[in-house]
Amino acid sequence: MIEDFASIQPLLALGVIASTAATDAVYVLFTAAVSSRRRVSAASWSAVWYLLSSFAVITYTKHWTYVLFAALGSWLGAYASMTLLHKSPAPVHAPLSRPLD
Repeated sequence: MIEDFASIQPLLALGVIASTAATDAVYVLFTAAVSSRRRVSAASWSAVWYLLSSFAVITYTKHWTYVLFAALGSWLGAYASMTLLHKSPAPVHAPLSRPLD
């Protein structure tokens, strides 16, 4: 098992992280488009999603240890895209009520 980790190529591992991060970010955008019922946008994001995921899948089916890098990239991509899509609601300034004496 240690031999499996010793044979990891750092640039390929970074490529898997980047491709799965991008894949998950695109998946979040795809889901947002589906939720908004935007057909062209959803179909376009879906196509990009499959193109990006194919790199990681091809890589880690040849060498199982790259699945760990795919998981890391997946987490990073979902977190980043949710952070970018997150819109904090505007603060609501309700008038302060005064207690009745």
